[in-house]
Amino acid sequence: MASVARRLGVAAATLRTWDRRYGLGPSSHVAGAHRRYTGEDVDRLLLMRELTLDGVAPAEAARTALAAGQDELRRRALAAEDLHDDPEVVTSGQAPAAVRPVLRAIAGGRDTGAGRDVSPAVDPHALVTEIVDAAIAYDESRCDELLRIAPGGDPAAWWADVVEPARQRLLARVVLAGPGEAPEVLLNNATLHALRVFQAEHGDEVTERSGPPVSHPSRLGRIVLVFSAIGEPVPVVAHALAAALVAHGVTARVVTGPAGAHRSIELVTMVQPVAVVTVSGLTQPPWHLVEAIHEAHPSLPIFVGLGREQDETAVPLAHQVHRARSFPGLLHEVLAVAEG
Repeated sequence: MASVARRLGVAAATLRTWDRRYGLGPSSHVAGAHRRYTGEDVDRLLLMRELTLDGVAPAEAARTALAAGQDELRRRALAAEDLHDDPEVVTSGQAPAAVRPVLRAIAGGRDTGAGRDVSPAVDPHALVTEIVDAAIAYDESRCDELLRIAPGGDPAAWWADVVEPARQRLLARVVLAGPGEAPEVLLNNATLHALRVFQAEHGDEVTERSGPPVSHPSRLGRIVLVFSAIGEPVPVVAHALAAALVAHGVTARVVTGPAGAHRSIELVTMVQPVAVVTVSGLTQPPWHLVEAIHEAHPSLPIFVGLGREQDETAVPLAHQVHRARSFPGLLHEVLAVAEG
């Protein structure tokens, strides 16, 4: 299982969940009643992986993967690669023991690489350059591949070292784009896609460890609400912060839509969060929302994430209103309250 998980770039817990829920598990038995993945098993898991990355619901993706015949799997395979001899993977079909067709990509889907995490082995500067080039070339699949958060990765480091530098560099470029092409929108979509995949995999891991599902009422007892500025088209930074909180075991939700002061106060009253966070990428975000929530709930901790160009003097002064100038600093302050 560990070997297959590495091949797919998913957590072993995700494979166990797919086996338990959908029957996408190892089908071969060897001496000692041990179960082993065959080559066809791996191909079906690869198809399952690609479909879920493309936004297909897991249950529907599993039905498609289970129904696919060998001919269909091979027809949809766009490339083949050599496999090192691995006792944990039993080959099948006509291919030699160490070489067999592998479903690397699906038309309109993503590469099945192990993901790109920020680590000493990865040069963040080079990775940012690749992401910007892919966005300008309007290569959606490549952007999705490069921005994927590796299993067990750190969304905070990913945002600070990769995504935000890529966004800033792209905004500084003058691009002659074709009709319907907006590189900054492509980058935003790929970022949100990576966060959705991370959230799903993290939820599977929590459930696999016998923890309650993400939507279980017990997980909503201590929740952090993340507000973006009214009028901000795509609050990507708010979603990144929510994912970073989730990675630390904190339940977080991003408030979207036209949530004005009155609606926001009602929402806070109903949810009773342990903290409220406002963070925005706008140069001059309207901070009146902070003031309104604080007046209605003076004992509620409120955290304000400030960008380099944002004026902190516009933020209401109060004992329970906290400011942070960096993404890591904001995350640290919120965790101190949410985990307390």
